[in-house]
Amino acid sequence: MRALKVLLLAAPVLLLGACATGAPPAQTAALDLRPAQGVEAPRTGASPFGLFLAGQAALNDGRADTASAYFGRADMVAGDASEIRQQAFTTAVLAGEITRASALAPTGPDAPPVAERLGRLVRAVEALATDHPKDGRTLLVEPLGPPVRRAGALLAPFLAAASGDTDASVAVSDIRNDRILDVFGKLGQAQMYERARRYDEAETNYKAVISAGLGTPLFPLDYGGFLERRRRWDDAVAVYDAALAQAPNDTEVRVARAPAAARKAPPPQLTLKQGAARAMVAAAAGAMTDRQGQLAQVYLQLALRLDPTREEASILLGDVLAGSDDPEAARVAYARIPAKSTSYISARTKLAWTYQSADDSETAIRLAEETLKAAPNDRLAVSTLADLLRANERYAESAAVLNPIIPEKPTAGDWRLLYMRGIALERSGRVADGEKDLVAAMALRPNDPEILNYLGYMWIDRGEHLDEAQKMIEKALLTNPRSGAMIDSLAWAYYRRGDFPMAVTKLEQAVELEPADPDVNDHLGDAYWRVGRRTEAEFQWRRVLSLEPTDKQKAEVEAKLANGLGPSGPAQRPTVAGR
Repeated sequence: MRALKVLLLAAPVLLLGACATGAPPAQTAALDLRPAQGVEAPRTGASPFGLFLAGQAALNDGRADTASAYFGRADMVAGDASEIRQQAFTTAVLAGEITRASALAPTGPDAPPVAERLGRLVRAVEALATDHPKDGRTLLVEPLGPPVRRAGALLAPFLAAASGDTDASVAVSDIRNDRILDVFGKLGQAQMYERARRYDEAETNYKAVISAGLGTPLFPLDYGGFLERRRRWDDAVAVYDAALAQAPNDTEVRVARAPAAARKAPPPQLTLKQGAARAMVAAAAGAMTDRQGQLAQVYLQLALRLDPTREEASILLGDVLAGSDDPEAARVAYARIPAKSTSYISARTKLAWTYQSADDSETAIRLAEETLKAAPNDRLAVSTLADLLRANERYAESAAVLNPIIPEKPTAGDWRLLYMRGIALERSGRVADGEKDLVAAMALRPNDPEILNYLGYMWIDRGEHLDEAQKMIEKALLTNPRSGAMIDSLAWAYYRRGDFPMAVTKLEQAVELEPADPDVNDHLGDAYWRVGRRTEAEFQWRRVLSLEPTDKQKAEVEAKLANGLGPSGPAQRPTVAGR
């Protein structure tokens, strides 16, 4: 999970073991197509077209399980209707029904090329999951093309190893200029060398991948585990210590270091199914980087078919589902993480945010409070509760939650906590205390655009340090030149200086980037009023009322619609998310 965090942030994404079993391919024709418990059942006797339309409606609503049940039933009724069968295949994969999808996979020369390639990948994964790796290798004799080319290349070595072909398992892919494939291919090769007891070659690869993290060591658990299995305890501890020097709060590495230091039993090497599952998670992370959410969902479901306990697969699947407006399915994915896992707190915090996003703040805060009670010293648990309280305008409580974990003399790792508390204090009316935290956060993180923008806007809004504040906003915009919120902040600097025409120009840019932001629209209305464009000002203010403004925003806008602006106009405050 640690490597995933590093390279999801770095742009090529990298990731970092209970084996799945099921019916062998020869038995997949006799599938149980009843929907899972809690899934709406298709009406018996319905026409194939009616079932198809019902499945399409369920798919449009993000209900992959229900859609899969309808399409599967439609396929049974229709026989060889290719369009229905293809939809049944696609939705079965998205729903994680890989055995069913394998039986429905499009084949033959008439199948659409992309669907045929995905079908071969799904069937190859099912073959490995059901201990028929040679069948899987046969399916990949002809390499897969786009969009599943990377996933096929990552899967192939594990099928070769499971088939007993060591030479093929350590072969290097001929695909070039693919960062994820380069690193994960080398990691897989290291694992294969270790399985073949070619330890020197394995270590060469482990050393290569651990240094591939753009300044942060990747895969310390893999290399450290290898060293432990070689009984090189001191070397393993050194690897873990180097990783902790870069990421002191990395729970997974800390947990791994303790038994290594005590020279206890080393961690086992991943099984081939577990390794293949992680390779599918890597492919999913790449798809997420490329903004291919459905393809990422497919890869994550394939990973879970190979290894149902793959925790980062469940968490990423939850992320994808939450991002596709399927919070119920996302919650199921997050709930798979057991309480004893080092990923449990992360999963619980994500679970809480699904409720906040659904406007159920009471449940979100309750879950965050329960999580913090179970892990009172965990920074993620603390910061999540503080964030949720702040999102619900409970600012004083948010600051109080953060107090116990912010040291008297903060260090570089504390900047975000100071930033969060500074916002909460400022919003609760303790402006001087909030400003003190924000200035301290900026001293620790002088180039962070969030801090520069928030503190800069706060000063601009109060008419203080205008020159310095404007330079801070301009510096933030160098990092995020298309941030509507930051352009709005810069525009407000011009407004406060009395340069209303320039404020209008910048605010029109900001509204184009953030058309649904009530603050930005409100600011544009103010600027239009100042340059004499009264009708357009009133239009913008009325638009604010249609954008779910806060009660305070609504009252201010209604006052402006009734009376216009006074000599200086009312102060406008930043939103936390936008600043």
